[in-house]
Amino acid sequence: MRADRLVSLVLLLRQRGRMTAEALARELEVSTRTVLRDMEALSAAGVPVYAERGRHGGFALLPGFRTALTGLTHDEALALLVAGSRRGAQLFGLGSALASAVLKVVDALPEGLRETAAGAAQRLLVDPETDLLARPVAPEEVPDAVTAQVRRAVFGGHRLRIHYAAVNQPPKWRTVDPIGLVTVKDQGYLLARRGAVDRTYRLSRLLAAEQLDEPARRSDTVDLGRAWREREVRFRTGGDTTEVLVRVDPARRVRLAATALAVRDEGADAEGRLRMTVAFQDARHAEWALWEHAPGAEVLEPEWLRERLGERARRVAVLYGQPGKSG
Repeated sequence: MRADRLVSLVLLLRQRGRMTAEALARELEVSTRTVLRDMEALSAAGVPVYAERGRHGGFALLPGFRTALTGLTHDEALALLVAGSRRGAQLFGLGSALASAVLKVVDALPEGLRETAAGAAQRLLVDPETDLLARPVAPEEVPDAVTAQVRRAVFGGHRLRIHYAAVNQPPKWRTVDPIGLVTVKDQGYLLARRGAVDRTYRLSRLLAAEQLDEPARRSDTVDLGRAWREREVRFRTGGDTTEVLVRVDPARRVRLAATALAVRDEGADAEGRLRMTVAFQDARHAEWALWEHAPGAEVLEPEWLRERLGERARRVAVLYGQPGKSG
């Protein structure tokens, strides 16, 4: 849109100083003639832009000129500053672009609003590198060259050729029709169709990607939230999951449900404890999760899991039933 381009022109001149029409045209991906017309429009609107001729000439703004985004409230400005720290942009290879955009917007704020918003932003920390247990929570690393190709195919509506390393499988080339990008808990995913089947690809497992000239075979509109929920339901209800009948302290119910794939059934027993049928991804997942919740959760079935957890408890009891050995 022309209005957006005019704002971009002003911000470029504020940030970089004098620029030639040719340089501006390259930045905005328009013709030099379009830049000249836009400069006339800015001048007519009262923006103090002027041209200098000669070898080192170009367009510039009068010193001290500032733009003002008059409709922006304090909370809106603060939201923009906080957005600059979100990891989703890093996962999709847009981190530097987001940071640059936030700086430009903040630079355009009125003086008082800019200072108060920046000061408030210093008192907010979003997504630190570790949690309170010092566990690293850094996002997955995806090469910029890969994410750039994926983004272009998603936004441009082109088919995509990817070199993908699925779990426990050698990498293979696949041609897919991209639908959208999703970030969940610092992990990025590409939603796509391969043939007539919906697929979900983890961005960190993409070894290479190439946008093709062929148009993607997809609908013109998409509801990514619904598409993601449908994939989540299929994942939780399909495949060889491990179901466990467990007796749970009600205080542990929310945390246990959060570590499981799904809660199939639940009800209270005569003692006020919950009896829940819970699905886990596999046996290892079930053992890990229920050990974490012991003794607040007791496995009733299957028997093999009771025995496995009992043996683990006995080993721990033996270990800590002996006097400690000093070095």
